[in-house]
Amino acid sequence: MLQLNKTKILITTAVLLISGNVHADENKALITKAQSAAPSMISANATIMYRGKVLLEGSNGWICLPETLPDDDAPMCNDTVWMEMMAAVGTKTPFTATQMGFSYMLQGDGGVSNSTPYHADHMNAPDFIKEGPHLMIIVSKAVLKGITNDPQVGGPYVMWGETDYAHIMIPVDDRN
Repeated sequence: MLQLNKTKILITTAVLLISGNVHADENKALITKAQSAAPSMISANATIMYRGKVLLEGSNGWICLPETLPDDDAPMCNDTVWMEMMAAVGTKTPFTATQMGFSYMLQGDGGVSNSTPYHADHMNAPDFIKEGPHLMIIVSKAVLKGITNDPQVGGPYVMWGETDYAHIMIPVDDRN
């Protein structure tokens, strides 16, 4: 009986150690993916979050995520203003830019409607855009005047321009 209990304890311990290593490997992969969204001078000291859980505490005020939407394979790194805007988008609450905000998506994005974050089927939206590596800037709405909202003309453009979540998209490489 004593030998059986020792065997159970050893097996349980081994399972816990293996699952802990798998979990650590998954977290390492998520951290690496999140950090790929921005230049290392930003991402190396950023807090890394995954679905609301902090995987790595940072020190520079930036937050990097391994995905923008669940399973979209689009990592991003955001400053605090951008995180406030993303929280407002997620809760469908008003947002007013009181200062500039910055976000990096150097791996590109998964694609969305260019006019609204709430399109029911954004992959089939008439203004669907899937951007390659880019930087995003939140500014006051007044600053957006005169910037095109057409992503096809080349260069910076306004996304979600008629919403509280308007921002400037700045492509830095070709689309995916």
